[in-house]
Amino acid sequence: MFLLDTVVLSELRKRDRNPNVVRWLTGKAADDIFLSAVTIGEIERGIVRQRGKDPAFAEALESWLDRTIQIYGDRILPVDTRIARRWGNLSARIGNDGADLLIAATALEHGLTVVTRNVRHFEPTGVALMDPFE
Repeated sequence: MFLLDTVVLSELRKRDRNPNVVRWLTGKAADDIFLSAVTIGEIERGIVRQRGKDPAFAEALESWLDRTIQIYGDRILPVDTRIARRWGNLSARIGNDGADLLIAATALEHGLTVVTRNVRHFEPTGVALMDPFE
């Protein structure tokens, strides 16, 4: 089972998607694909930042995010106490406190493989990884 990183989810929104990502996703059962609530937060941050620069794009992105939240529903994994503790452990060991560590902690606690283009951001965590862009 898989946890999509923000960069992969964002790729799926594009009109001209990377063909390797599309190929990787084809045939995967929807029930095997999860998101972290952290990814939702990262995209929301992007929407807010775009509002002043490109309101039309921000509105389109917000509509897409709303649909994505409906589609994934209970496959959006929250940050609970176990994940927070795992993140704290990773953060102390690795010396980073970013969103990628929260996503890695979520995957580790749920036994999921992180699907990302940013493999090197996740490697120090020991989480299972897949780069669908290659």
